[in-house]
Amino acid sequence: MAESRKYQISITPVATYLPDQSDEHSDRYVFAYTITISNTGTAAAQLISRHWIITDANNVVQEVRGLGVVGEQPMLKPGDSFEYTSGTALGTPMGTMQGSYQMVAEDGERFEAEIPQFTLSIPRVLH
Repeated sequence: MAESRKYQISITPVATYLPDQSDEHSDRYVFAYTITISNTGTAAAQLISRHWIITDANNVVQEVRGLGVVGEQPMLKPGDSFEYTSGTALGTPMGTMQGSYQMVAEDGERFEAEIPQFTLSIPRVLH
């Protein structure tokens, strides 16, 4: 069995602008994002920590590191998925997020699951 197939996590992000929590006149734009983490490999693995890189339209970068996600460190068996929703605020109406989750497989192997870059944007900015 190929090792690359053994430790495989698929990550699907979806972002939404939250106008009711934002204050555009004060350059505060709040976004929710829902992440679906799926174990597409053949080994069970636990999400231990996260690393986010959040960049606004002025290239101001915030890095966020921490244990788990939304207070949890989910264990994902092959075929399992875990979904959670969180949020972030930007100083511009548009930006991006990307990063990685640090995982530990049931056999002790540590690996990273890359979070693909996704866009945060208020609805009228992009067509």
